[in-house]
Amino acid sequence: MRAATGLWRWRHNPLRRTTDLIEAWTALVALVLLCVAVPLAGWAAGSSAQASLERTLRAQREQRLPTTARVVRPADRPAHGPGSGDGSGEQRARRPVVARWTAPDGSERTGTVTTVGGSAAPGDVLPIWTDRRGAPVAPPMRADTARAHAVIGGLMAAVLTGLAVEAARRTVVRGLTRLRYAKLDRAWAEAGPDWGRTGTGS
Repeated sequence: MRAATGLWRWRHNPLRRTTDLIEAWTALVALVLLCVAVPLAGWAAGSSAQASLERTLRAQREQRLPTTARVVRPADRPAHGPGSGDGSGEQRARRPVVARWTAPDGSERTGTVTTVGGSAAPGDVLPIWTDRRGAPVAPPMRADTARAHAVIGGLMAAVLTGLAVEAARRTVVRGLTRLRYAKLDRAWAEAGPDWGRTGTGS
């Protein structure tokens, strides 16, 4: 980590400049932030995402109801609504079928749903999810999927925080370098007219 390399400028020597000391302090602050702020940012973002996803998960479980549908016939067109299945996210063959199921209010519904693997012959029974009006919907988010999204969010926040800290450190060091060159140019301009003639008596 380059932030740690700036700490060497704390060494006592007669050539140490004020900008060297500033760079050393900048490196120390950046190192502390990388060790403290980055994990805290990741934890805060992950915890916030987890809480939000858990609220979404609870709402989906309250609003989406599992039921079974009986296949009537293969569909002549793709299903417009969300597919049926167990929500595992597995990439398996999907086929639209016309099916009949019972809505939460007890009424019979018929519509096009998508099967996930298995047989889809007329008379087969398949699990689906519906909203409280009886319309087919996607299965609720799984708890492990929510946790995975929260972990990814926390990691992304930690990485972005680390990049921001390093970018800030580099910006400060770049400014200090420009300042050093500007001072060197001024010193050279002042000494330039007498360069090589000191003590010659001219």
